[in-house]
Amino acid sequence: MGSIAFPPPLPRIRKFFQMKIRWFVLVAVLPWFVVPVEAQEKVAGSIGKLDPEMATGRTVEGGVAWYDVAEQNIEGRILPDQERARWFDRFPASANGSVTSNVWNLSRHSAGMMVRFKTDSTALHAHYKLLNSNLAMPHMPATGVSGVDFYARDGEGNWRWVQVTRPTSQEVKTKVIDSLAPGMREYAAYLPLYNGIESLKIGVSPDSKFEQLPTREKPIVFYGTSITHGACASRPGMVHTAILGRRFDQPVVNLGFSGNGKMDAEVGEFLVQVDAAVYVIDCLPNMNAAMVSEKCVPLVKQIRKAKPNTPIVLVEDRRNTNSWILPARDAHHTANHQALQEAYKTLLADGVTGLHYIAGDELYGTDGDGATDGSHASDLGFMRQADVFDPVLRKAMGNQ
Repeated sequence: MGSIAFPPPLPRIRKFFQMKIRWFVLVAVLPWFVVPVEAQEKVAGSIGKLDPEMATGRTVEGGVAWYDVAEQNIEGRILPDQERARWFDRFPASANGSVTSNVWNLSRHSAGMMVRFKTDSTALHAHYKLLNSNLAMPHMPATGVSGVDFYARDGEGNWRWVQVTRPTSQEVKTKVIDSLAPGMREYAAYLPLYNGIESLKIGVSPDSKFEQLPTREKPIVFYGTSITHGACASRPGMVHTAILGRRFDQPVVNLGFSGNGKMDAEVGEFLVQVDAAVYVIDCLPNMNAAMVSEKCVPLVKQIRKAKPNTPIVLVEDRRNTNSWILPARDAHHTANHQALQEAYKTLLADGVTGLHYIAGDELYGTDGDGATDGSHASDLGFMRQADVFDPVLRKAMGNQ
């Protein structure tokens, strides 16, 4: 047998000490140069404050910088600190099972919600997913049912219309408008009236500035029917609630529930949790005289007990624009008006203060052209209705 050759001992000893030195460097020295995981997370979490262009919710895709609206402040979304089933629901989750199922389901619509932001982008984009696949109705276009409607302030600070999306599918990803006049300006985007929103992103040019704006306090709170809800505006910015919000430059809460605005005490429980500038109760189109007599006084007293000083405006039913030729329908309106007038007198006699009243006969005008179907307002009808509401709200809020 041949002899076994062993390597000289010195190289093995040198190799051993080299490995020991490397291990010492890794254990003793490297931690001084490595940022702990917690510190990394802290830096990553605050990067949006250090660099607004890297704020959470911003992504750049296809040459567009997208900002996630679900991470912004949205007006018209009452009690935002309370848990919600869906982020864009008008009511918090606690309303499910408290209000009627119809009211709850309709509260999933984003009527009255508005996003406010500033940008100097010369193009605007929108990417949103709708709750329902029914984009339009026979008497109301997709732009009103499911569109996002953009306004901006002009050089004098007045709100002016910019453009509205024109949905053709349940997911909308579109350039809303381009070639805008340069300059930083404030925008408002009104959300769909008769559809819900699952998600919404606003897109601008990647090199432009984008600033989200906080919600404003003391909203005008409307509680009403399909007309308050927005039927049948051509686009979300044309509902009288939105028109009045722009005129007064004030936030608006739209609690219109199509066919189901009935002066319910359960809805009143949520009304009184809102720090409102004024409450507008406009439920008569969904009620008859007996219901008005039964429910009006208790609802107003419910609000007044919780909010001793907040103005309350009672609104008569508009007359159907063809009720002049429908005697039974006309009699229905007359009886509703009389019932509300009696409730108003009772409240005054009981010492309830801060009440205001809007008559209904001329809400749509007097020529019969203010509605789409006799009942629901056209854009013309909404503008006329806003004109009637304006001086009463101005007086109620002390803005004479």
